Amino acid sequence: MAIGAANCWFSASIPCIDSRLSLSSSNLLCTSRRPYIYCVSESSESPVQEASKKYKRRFVNERSTEDNTFWKSDGRGSRNKTRLSAFKSIGVQKKGNKGILVDSKEQQVEADDLQDAAFLNAVVKVYCTHTAPDYSLPWQKQRQYTSTGSAFMIGDGMLLTNAHCVEHDTQVKVKRRGDDTKYGAKVLARGVECDIALLSVESKEFWEGCEPLYFGRLPNLQDSVTVVGYPLGGETISVSKGVVSRIEVTSYAHGSSELLGIQIDAAINPGNSGGPAFNDQGECIGVAFQVYRSDEAENIGYVIPSTVVSHFLEDYERNGKYTGFPSLGVLLQKLENPALRACLNVPSNEGVLVRKVEPTSNASDVLKEGDVIVSFDDVSVGCEGTVPFRSTGRIAFRYLISQKFTGDVAELGIIRGGKSMKVQVVLNSRVHLVPYHIDGGQPSYLIVAGLVFTPLSEPLIGEECEDSIGLKLLTKARYSMARFEGEQIVILSQVLANEVNIGYEDMSNEQVLKLNGIGIRNIHHLAHLVDTCKDKYLVFEFEDNFLVVLEREQALGSSTSILKGYGIPSGRSEDLSEPYLDSIEQKIDAVIDQNEYGDIPVSNSDIGFDGLLWA
Repeated sequence: MAIGAANCWFSASIPCIDSRLSLSSSNLLCTSRRPYIYCVSESSESPVQEASKKYKRRFVNERSTEDNTFWKSDGRGSRNKTRLSAFKSIGVQKKGNKGILVDSKEQQVEADDLQDAAFLNAVVKVYCTHTAPDYSLPWQKQRQYTSTGSAFMIGDGMLLTNAHCVEHDTQVKVKRRGDDTKYGAKVLARGVECDIALLSVESKEFWEGCEPLYFGRLPNLQDSVTVVGYPLGGETISVSKGVVSRIEVTSYAHGSSELLGIQIDAAINPGNSGGPAFNDQGECIGVAFQVYRSDEAENIGYVIPSTVVSHFLEDYERNGKYTGFPSLGVLLQKLENPALRACLNVPSNEGVLVRKVEPTSNASDVLKEGDVIVSFDDVSVGCEGTVPFRSTGRIAFRYLISQKFTGDVAELGIIRGGKSMKVQVVLNSRVHLVPYHIDGGQPSYLIVAGLVFTPLSEPLIGEECEDSIGLKLLTKARYSMARFEGEQIVILSQVLANEVNIGYEDMSNEQVLKLNGIGIRNIHHLAHLVDTCKDKYLVFEFEDNFLVVLEREQALGSSTSILKGYGIPSGRSEDLSEPYLDSIEQKIDAVIDQNEYGDIPVSNSDIGFDGLLWA
């Protein structure tokens, strides 16, 4: 089977996957042709105001009454880690990998009736050279690799593809169908959460004789769908056909988020990522981006709907860059049990209970634990955490939030202490204590007398694997909330052995809590504390009261020889050379005094979907 061939290729290409993705035999796999799924969210601020307006006009009836008025609402996909553990991403196919050619029940051929269709000429092949950061050795890059994927024209010199097709890019080229010339492309914006990237091609020759694609409305169940792209198994364009199987809030493997998704049964394979999916009218209804692999299931592919694409483009038009999908910032519990509703004075079969409010969200100033949310912008929220969708269906409450933009205001109907009231909340992007992706491309690091400090991140956990990270750090990474914006878990990733650090050589992946009695807020704060220290000793405090003490002048004096001996160009990343700003120092210190570091845990049951959900 083709699935078997894809799995063989994937297993051979990825030595270590993020631990969140290894807990289930069922996997969501991104379908561009490359080995990794770690992403860096970089945005070019090239203006596309005029072009974006034209894109919006190409969305046909995307907010029609058939699709319900709820398109005005929002709900950033929650980053539910337990559910995401069942999914992973296969990314773009790495060039040079050999697959196994086998028969497949999923027919994927160039159909005769579509062979000469004009819209096929708008689909192009993407060639990308990637150079990913080395998170374990943050001062250097990994060996570069190349990959291929798909993209399509949306007009005004712009192409649309998947973000994972061009992550960590150093060179991007595209080639039209039937042409043997590759043209240079530039990444204008990446939407990591929605797995969409916007490319530009300046060459006028590339655009000659081509027409952009037009976007159609959200399809209905059983509507026919045609997926076009450049998957593995050949070099020419490929077409596969199927039907729409399901439309619901879906886990996005690359962005570790949950947004609206279209499930289809048409074949999607590595290399299809970034390619369009069409309806019978030749309108683009979305972007192919991932598949579900399991021994118990087959023919499950996913398409990013045109409504999510529209949100991405409008966000870019508003801000000149991608700012992301907002979050309400609360942990919710379903109210299916009648006794629970009666105890909370909820008179009807509706509402969800606020279990926790993220300290970094604007909702922390408005909502309280124990509140019951019964409506969102006048849309009733059911006791299972769902809202009406179209004429007869229901969909996850998060869907409403995902239709809004960062900075938008939402009106919530709540019950507090048995009294109904209306409150307004400004929606903002979620602040993650341990980020899934590193902004800026290269991780931060600080080297002091051979001690290598860096912030904990999911890509680092993926490189190191769970066994070397340790249970305590994994627990904090999975279940703790950030208490203030900019908070990080700073770890001692390794020790570069030298006589100045004798006795500490075997330490690795340990969280550093304090320096000379001062709580460490983030890696930049640690660098500031080291630079401004006047004491005789540098005293680093770790978990379980473990101490590392260095004589300050000796430690700083040994740095040059240690860096030279290990071939490291600098003792810190470039971002740490900027002045440290502590304008909110008193507020942060008050928060740290009230709680031990990371002591705002979310339990296993909170992360799961058995009665609880994020919004």
